[in-house]
Amino acid sequence: MRDGISGSPFLTVTARALAALALLTLAACQSGSGDTRQAGLAPQVIGSAQAAVAPTAVPDPVTVDSVALVPASAEARGHAALVIDAASGAELFAANADAPRYPASLTKMMTLYLLFEAVERGELTLDTPLAVSARAAARPPAKIGLATGSTITVREAAQALAVRSANDVAVAIAERLAGSESAFAAQMTAKARSLGMSRTRFVNASGLADTRQVTTARDMAILGRALKARFPQYAAYFRATSFAYNGRTFEATNKLLGRVPGVDGLKTGYIGLSGYNLVATGSRGGRGFVVVVMGGKSESARDAEVTRLIETYF
Repeated sequence: MRDGISGSPFLTVTARALAALALLTLAACQSGSGDTRQAGLAPQVIGSAQAAVAPTAVPDPVTVDSVALVPASAEARGHAALVIDAASGAELFAANADAPRYPASLTKMMTLYLLFEAVERGELTLDTPLAVSARAAARPPAKIGLATGSTITVREAAQALAVRSANDVAVAIAERLAGSESAFAAQMTAKARSLGMSRTRFVNASGLADTRQVTTARDMAILGRALKARFPQYAAYFRATSFAYNGRTFEATNKLLGRVPGVDGLKTGYIGLSGYNLVATGSRGGRGFVVVVMGGKSESARDAEVTRLIETYF
């Protein structure tokens, strides 16, 4: 976060989020039960479209109780799937939709959400240059090879995340918006709470492996639906099959684009802990959909499952 705004309500929220995470870590260390089940957290309808995407200048306060709903860790490569109607939020199919999972690069949907909010508030424009720190440049692939001391515009950064899932770019965004990646992760978690993502904790902006970074298929559906509905002006970024930057062309990680009728986005993810993840959005016959598959055994298996779910329910 830039200097001169240390007394802002948003930083108060961030401080509460960090305190809540500290209490959760202590509780996890003192408990040996390992039970990650929570009752009463499996809604059959993911809110109304208006409720899911209503603009919020300052996220709702993060309480210890709300963060404590997030399990200390998730099942490695655990399978989960969810199909919802994008307009109504109605659940059409679910398998382990509320079980804790690792988001991998699905995380970048929230990084983009906060970036687009900053543009909406006038803090940045699409042409604003983002500085690249040594830490950002050193992130492992996927990346676009940003050099320390270089800059990338907000427009290019958004495209790099949506198309190529660039880890170096994610950190550059986080550091510009919050001063550090850890502070940005607290903002991400606070925003997750305000969107109704009760079982998600973010600790980094990219989705790189960290067992504390936990979510569910349902929470990722909430985020994907909100991202598309709140910021339709950026839909072309998620439809793009390639992205050109600094003389290189990067192919989209979402291979369903242009291959499965109706698909118009949204985000892939993979780390060893998670398996192959995908949130796919689109429409058929005037009906919008959000399909989430997590823990796929391979990219092709994940894509085939998402395709089958689209064909079955739409």
